[in-house]
Amino acid sequence: MTPSTHALELAQTLVRMNTVSHHSNLELIHFIRDHLARLGVQSRLTFNADRTKANLFATLGEGKPAGVILSGHTDTVPWDGQDWSVDPLGAVVQNGPEGASLYGRGSADMKAFIGIALSQAEHFLNSNAPFAIHLAFSYEEEIGCFGVKELIADLRDAGIRPLACIVGEPTRMVPAIAHKGVYRYRCCVRGKEAHSSLTPHSVNAIEMAARVVGRVRDMAAGFERHGPRFEGFDVPFSTASVGQFHGGIADNVVPRDAEFRYEFRDLPTANAAQMQAEVVAYAQSLEPAMKKVAPTAGIAFETICEIPSFLGSKDDPVTRLAQELTGEKGTALVAFGTEAGLFKNAGISTVVCGPGSIQQAHQPDEYVSLAQLVRCEAFMQGLARTSTLA
Repeated sequence: MTPSTHALELAQTLVRMNTVSHHSNLELIHFIRDHLARLGVQSRLTFNADRTKANLFATLGEGKPAGVILSGHTDTVPWDGQDWSVDPLGAVVQNGPEGASLYGRGSADMKAFIGIALSQAEHFLNSNAPFAIHLAFSYEEEIGCFGVKELIADLRDAGIRPLACIVGEPTRMVPAIAHKGVYRYRCCVRGKEAHSSLTPHSVNAIEMAARVVGRVRDMAAGFERHGPRFEGFDVPFSTASVGQFHGGIADNVVPRDAEFRYEFRDLPTANAAQMQAEVVAYAQSLEPAMKKVAPTAGIAFETICEIPSFLGSKDDPVTRLAQELTGEKGTALVAFGTEAGLFKNAGISTVVCGPGSIQQAHQPDEYVSLAQLVRCEAFMQGLARTSTLA
């Protein structure tokens, strides 16, 4: 089985556009805007500060009392240094581990979902469903879910109140009702340099940073030993880890500066703000001794991104709808972060459900099988025929 020619061609067209997060996504956004305009549908665009990137929001079925969002992000991760056997922007269809598959960066994560949603636009326009279908496509999800925050704020300001949201991240078309949050921070330590033979006259920034790193590590061990559990996740407790560390200029110079980056991945039942507050409080406890030597010494923190966890329910109408449309009786928990928590926190009932597997995403030779695209297309066609969302 293969998806319709129209759906596959749209998915391929989107994969061929380079929308790595540090590039503009406007080529893709304008393509979708123009495609919808030919059907008489207007799109709302919300831009980043320098107007090089945009979100798109469009309503198919204007005038109906409320709608269901089909949500996807348009950016992808880069492929630098990865060993690809095909062109990452080639969007070729060839046989793979799951049979005939669409290959290319973003094929699974998550341009195929967007392409199939777009291919059903005319069906959604002509649908007898009692709700509209909203298309919501964002920028910069991969680096912190920055774009969707602007999109959600725009909906709130415009008085648009959707009934529900389906985030089309790759779940193999199994409705997912929870994921952890992702909170990333940078810690910058300013000490006082000196010749390494005069350490009592210095504040070693690396050593102070290492103490804070040690606290993060101790917290991670505590989460594993004593923290709450949420069964169903691959790692059923919250985690903490340090990803980068930089500091020092020479072996015989006590370093003035050091910085490191770290993250928390919190369970939906945990409190990431409290975790960060513990790190900050510990760092502040080190500062008095540092300032005795150098009043300008200190430790500062910067937020890189805060992506909230997501916790839906198997009893939510949108979850039951996704089960009905996919034929799946169960639900899943996923390890990766999505925009679902932001939609849920905005008061929109949400589920995560899309074609492909996260195991293929971000990898060399990323792919999504055509069999998964067939299931996704059937899902969309069923959505257009839905009579209720109760």
